Amino acid sequence: MYKNILVPIAADHDPHTGAALNIARALADEGAKITALTVVEQMPGYILNQLPEGQMETTKAEVEAGLKADLGGVADVKAVVVEGHSARTILDYAEEQGIDCIVMASHRPDITDYFLGSTAARVVRHAKCAVHVMR
Repeated sequence: MYKNILVPIAADHDPHTGAALNIARALADEGAKITALTVVEQMPGYILNQLPEGQMETTKAEVEAGLKADLGGVADVKAVVVEGHSARTILDYAEEQGIDCIVMASHRPDITDYFLGSTAARVVRHAKCAVHVMR
């Protein structure tokens, strides 16, 4: 069905990673590309100035190592870590990379979602491709 699938994965070791990847594989055409993406929240400049030189690069490298560990060394999924605001960065990455389907987990909604909105809700509202949301 899809040739280029994006699976956003939370940096805090989302327990639904395996299920999201299984759904992505089920939706994938033969030879499709699957990318697991973790977004590291961007730090304001006034905080970055107080961190040791190279701290963000170190943090991104640690997050990438954790993502690869979560993936369990599978060969059919590319691990990518980027910096930015989670929903906006997922949407921008999807558009830049020609993603045709995003597969992501969503928590059960509660009252705070009506005020803040979850990452999944923002991606669903603004994505220019198909979005499969797991519950």
